[in-house]
This record gives sequence, C-alpha cells and structure tokens, in this order.
Amino acid sequence: MNAKDKEANMPIKNRFAELHSDIVEWRRDIHEHPEIQFDTHRTSALVAEKLREFGCDEVVEGIGRTGVVGIIKGRKDLSEKVIGLRADMDALPMAEETGLDYASTVEGVMHACGHDGHTTMLLGAAKYLAETRNFSGRVALIFQPGEEGSGGGRYMVEDGMIERF
Repeated sequence: MNAKDKEANMPIKNRFAELHSDIVEWRRDIHEHPEIQFDTHRTSALVAEKLREFGCDEVVEGIGRTGVVGIIKGRKDLSEKVIGLRADMDALPMAEETGLDYASTVEGVMHACGHDGHTTMLLGAAKYLAETRNFSGRVALIFQPGEEGSGGGRYMVEDGMIERF
C-alpha cells in the first residue's frame, strides 16, 4: 500500500491528530496578521497557496473582491453533486490586549470573532479531503471576505460563485 492509499484509509481523527501542529501554525499565522472587511489580501493569498499545495483541482482568487474558492473532485466525479463548505476570513477593527505570543501584529485589528479559527478549520478539512477524495461529486471550499457587516457573501454570489461552482 503506497503512502497516499494509507492516508486515504487512515481514520479521520488519526489524520487530524497528525496535522495538529500544522493547523496550530496556520491559525497562529492568520491570527498574527488580521485583515478587515475586503482587505484580506495576505490571508487570501495564504489560503490560495495552501489549497494549491494540498492538490485542489481548481483554485480561484478574487471572487467577491478578495474571496477564494477551491474545488476538490471526489473519486467519482458526479459534476451535478456539489457541496459547499464556507469560512470567513476577516477580522475586527479593535486592539488586541491578550498578551499571547501570537497576538496581532497589526495595530487596532484583531481576530476577536474567531474567523482565524474558521479559516484554519476549513484549510484542515481541505487538506484531508484533497488527500483522501473519499466522496462522490465535488466540494467547493468557500473562503469569504467581508463577513463582518460588509456583505462579502453577497459580493461572491454577484460574482457568479453559485453558477460557476
């Protein structure tokens, strides 16, 4: 059994346990570099880079201004069968006073809303799904900017996200 087949057959919790240090690193990096509304250029670039690294079949940037969509095809490509998994990427305009080693490095901006965690969780799911492809159809991984009162989801839909993916 080759390494890829071994990963595909590994229990989910075991694989995520192996990914734990990577996932913690991704979250802390995103937490240290928060961006607000649609100014998620660094976060969007990081997400797109990771999705490509994981082997997503398609990665599209700039949906809804700075949104990112990644597509992973399952073992059976039933093109009409699609599920979307979404995470928000933007932070809030407020100062961080936590004293954490990985506290925000951007004055007056922080991930107080948990979007750094949401983005990281979806990246973890993306890595696992791209490795195993143990599903039929396609998964659309949607990374949304501008969730905090800016209508980011609406802008992504207006950019044709639903029809395209």
